Amino acid sequence: MSGRTPSQWEERTAADPAHSTWYVERFRKLAAEGTDIVGEARMIDAMLARGSRVLDAGCGPGRVGGYLHRAGHAVVGVDVDPVLIAAAEQDHPGPDWLVGDLAELDLPARGIAADFDVIVCAGNVMTFLAPSTREAVLSGFARHLGPGGRVVTGFGADRGYEFAQFLADAATAGLELDLRLATWDLRPFAEDSDFLVAVFSARNI
Repeated sequence: MSGRTPSQWEERTAADPAHSTWYVERFRKLAAEGTDIVGEARMIDAMLARGSRVLDAGCGPGRVGGYLHRAGHAVVGVDVDPVLIAAAEQDHPGPDWLVGDLAELDLPARGIAADFDVIVCAGNVMTFLAPSTREAVLSGFARHLGPGGRVVTGFGADRGYEFAQFLADAATAGLELDLRLATWDLRPFAEDSDFLVAVFSARNI
């Protein structure tokens, strides 16, 4: 691992090796019960022309990327947890599901073009990063956008990553804030909102 800083997700699964399997089964159960677990993906789909390229960053067991693949997009999903990637491959065949650290994201080195139309980072992924890697992750997103591409992130308040700090980190990473929302169903953001969905484009320098 050569000095690599583990994410908070990795620390959690190291402390509880059953956590990843529990997480997979949780979403399988919700889907089986008919719960809507793809609201984020519907928003992303509405932003895209058919056949767009999507990076599902921190894809987990594939609920977002799987939906977008079925909607006709070319999807690459990356997650640091091999248990979650194995579940994505089983439950949502079609996308390219890859084990990888978002802090070291370099898809061209793996033969995948860095020209995504949208990079989606849902499911509170930003709050599971090691704090020291947050800017590196956001910079990696900026590098992997194609012309006119956008980054969409969503996470809750009181999870250890203040919204103001996140927006400052994104600006440092070369991302321009286009829109703030309070939910994935497009409700407006207010200063007391307990969730942030942020849409960015790459800043022209």
